[in-house]
Amino acid sequence: MPQFKHAVVITGSIGSGKSAVCELLRDRGFEIIDADKISHLVLDRCAAQVAEIFGAQYIVQKNAQAANLNPQAEFNARSDEEISSDSCVSVDRKKLGELVFKNPAELAKLEALLHPKITAEILSQAQALEAKGKLFFVDIPLFFEGKRYEFFDKVAVVYAPKDTLIVRVMKRNGLDRAAAKHRVELQTDIEQKRTMADFVIDNGGDLAALEAAVERFLKELKDKI
Repeated sequence: MPQFKHAVVITGSIGSGKSAVCELLRDRGFEIIDADKISHLVLDRCAAQVAEIFGAQYIVQKNAQAANLNPQAEFNARSDEEISSDSCVSVDRKKLGELVFKNPAELAKLEALLHPKITAEILSQAQALEAKGKLFFVDIPLFFEGKRYEFFDKVAVVYAPKDTLIVRVMKRNGLDRAAAKHRVELQTDIEQKRTMADFVIDNGGDLAALEAAVERFLKELKDKI
């Protein structure tokens, strides 16, 4: 596997603030590869396979009113090839998420479908940025869980205590404490991730504290690379 000496992975846990850190890095002129954005695009490209594996009820028409048709009925009338190439068709991520987060077997099916394609796209984008010879960041929420990214060897964890993660997920996702706790615990424990990281960006406080933490991280990065 190729090595990327200019790449640093940004990871953490749900609710830790990876997106906020990446936004601060973008503001400072750094390029970011966003694994979540890539996964959303790949998921929609795989709409036909998602329907085949999980059911057509997880496919939606982005502009159903324009066709004045029931999205599921229209889906059932199409071939897989038409679905795959139709940008008006997408996967209902919220509905599919409700299924897979409650059922590890279903989650495993989804991961088997998506992860090879997501990894290939991340690798392709990383090769393009590495060729520029400048520091760049790769936002991969499930870096430690996936164990598919051995071509990256520098990892920064965005850290917040577990209880803070739970409170943030409750607020952001509109979940009760038990549901938020379950989402957090689906991932590797944040304390364990902290010990495995090369760099730690503390996001247990407010935005001003996070900005200071990012500046410390960049200085540390400059000293080590």
